[in-house]
Amino acid sequence: MRIQLNYDLSAQNTFRMKVFCACWVEYETVKELEGLNFDKLPKPLLHIGAGSNLLFTKDFPGTVLHSNIEFIKYIDMGLQEVPVMVGAGVLWDNFVAETCRHGLWGAENLSLIPGEVGAAAVQNIGAYGVEVGDLISGVVCFDLQERKKVRFSRAECRYGYRDSLFKQPEFRGRYVVTSVLLRLTRQYSPRLEYKGIREALGIPGQAGNDAAADPSRVMADPIGHLTPQQVRDAIIRIRRQKLPDPEELGSAGSFFKNPVVSREEFARISPDGSAPHYDLPDGMVKVPAAWMIDRCGFKGAVEGGAAVYEKQPLVIVNQSGEASPEDVLALEQRIINGVQERFGVTLHPEVEHI
Repeated sequence: MRIQLNYDLSAQNTFRMKVFCACWVEYETVKELEGLNFDKLPKPLLHIGAGSNLLFTKDFPGTVLHSNIEFIKYIDMGLQEVPVMVGAGVLWDNFVAETCRHGLWGAENLSLIPGEVGAAAVQNIGAYGVEVGDLISGVVCFDLQERKKVRFSRAECRYGYRDSLFKQPEFRGRYVVTSVLLRLTRQYSPRLEYKGIREALGIPGQAGNDAAADPSRVMADPIGHLTPQQVRDAIIRIRRQKLPDPEELGSAGSFFKNPVVSREEFARISPDGSAPHYDLPDGMVKVPAAWMIDRCGFKGAVEGGAAVYEKQPLVIVNQSGEASPEDVLALEQRIINGVQERFGVTLHPEVEHI
């Protein structure tokens, strides 16, 4: 276990905001976490993963906790549906890479998403038609309020679009994820609804408006012999073309959630229906925030040391390496105001503000 006071968080958030916390605690095991004297730690308490979905807006006056619980345990590799227990501190993409090497389907579309497994379960990360909540069977946590271990089933986690039980106001900060139980499959089941994936794999065919009307439908490929690794490689190529490497350019990935609107609202946003959109099973329509931001002319916009990434307007980057939280917040507000004025839609940040 490592405990440090007045700790520089620059290396603990992918935005590279130079902020400090009063105390930093990094633990290796659940036993170490349970043995902490929480009453003596500076308050409030904040648990983070790799800091890939955070914007620290100022110095943090309390204690930041981080897990180094790292293990991947295949409960029974002989099953068709393979349960896997994973420590919260495992890097998400390392986990995906290993499952693909084993030929297991389920996580490949979530390749190259930064962050750790515990945070993925809190955020319900998603990409290319898949959310991690689709794969999770259960989550094991430490309850900071009751000071005991608790388990949640998938249903109890209340997964929604970039949402979960752990993000609800009444539970926020109460539960520390220590491990996650995921269920993968040996059954051939590539998710190819998105046109970009099919193009990257050289597969022809359409699936509606770039996503199937029913996101749960698996689109069969005519080749019939793809591997999870091939799909993973295609996803990695796509993401590297569109998104900055956080090791080279500070960012928190996708900054805004894609708004979900009614069909009537979509008809107002795009009278001719030509705007990219994804029809959802409940009759609502998801519109890419990146398209709206681009149409408002914000691609490449600069505010101090922060900028809208030129290749993907959904991403705000620490362009100078010296951007302040105030720079990012000012640019965020400019974008929200511009999209609201043009489309009548209020964008909401996906990135958590601390």
